[in-house]
Amino acid sequence: MPDPDNSDRLRLDKWLWSARFYKTRSLAAQAIDGGKVKLNGERAKPSKEVKPGDVVELRAGELHWRVEVRAVSARRGPAAEAAKLYAESEESRAGREQMLLIRRAGPRPIHHGRPTKRDRRMIRRFTGKESQ
Repeated sequence: MPDPDNSDRLRLDKWLWSARFYKTRSLAAQAIDGGKVKLNGERAKPSKEVKPGDVVELRAGELHWRVEVRAVSARRGPAAEAAKLYAESEESRAGREQMLLIRRAGPRPIHHGRPTKRDRRMIRRFTGKESQ
């Protein structure tokens, strides 16, 4: 039975799951343990309780979120309800949108050293130097 005194508090992994940042609680817990989630600027454990007013920072690859907890809900509802649980800061939103634009602009060149045999054959075909 839930404690009536703690109705405005919820475990961090449960809140991340209900706010739809992660598909499962175990994925949320793994991200927290991996140091990809900070609560109020500090590393936290999955069992750390969040309350309205706390600041949660998330990293997922190149994307970063900085959100303020507005409400807690132990139930995972539709995305529209989940969006009401937090408010993202403007600089966080702008940075994330900028990163998405860069990602959509095209692939970044990957340089891993010397070309492979297959790469060399493709280069020769492209440049017209197939005389070997």
